[in-house]
Order: sequence, then structure tokens, then C-alpha cells
Amino acid sequence: MGTYRISGIWKGANNVITHYAFHNVDTSSTGRATKLTKAQAISLVETRGNIVTTWLWDYAKAFWKTGEKVEVVNGSTGKYLRSNPDNILTDNLGHLIDFDWISP
Repeated sequence: MGTYRISGIWKGANNVITHYAFHNVDTSSTGRATKLTKAQAISLVETRGNIVTTWLWDYAKAFWKTGEKVEVVNGSTGKYLRSNPDNILTDNLGHLIDFDWISP
């Protein structure tokens, strides 16, 4: 059981998210993220007792702020992660920091 934040993503072909940047808030604050595959991320989110939210960088105030709760959804193409669908684009996983430029 733990508290996790997702601060960024990596995308593959067709602009589909393949990896997530997870931070374990119980052991660190804004330290290094752990790059998890989609399957690893789904497993972590599905683990009973874990709390996962987006983590947004506030450029104006220069600090991280907690975003929306992340959940696993079983769609027509299988399981995937989704943040609270509240129509606020900055909270959605696809609009987090794109880490493709850091590491493939």
C-alpha cells in the first residue's frame, strides 16, 4: 500500500502512452521517477490500498501540485489508465510532461 504520483509519460507509435513516470510519495518527494510500463502501472494502480494521482508542475509557482485520481479502465482494446474525466485537459494523463525527449 502506498501513495504514488504520475508526473509524466512516454508515447510510442500512434501517439499511445507506453510508459509512466511514477513517484512513490511515501519514500520521496520530487526525487527521481521510476519508469513503469503500461502493464506495471496498471498492476500498481490495481493493487488494493494504493492511491495514484497525477502530479502537475505549476510553472507560475514553481512547485508540484496534486492533480486527479488515476484509475484502471477496461476498454475495448484492454485495460488502460485514466484520470478523472472532468474535461480539464491539464489533469489528463495525455497532457502530462512528455518524457520522450529524455529517454526512449
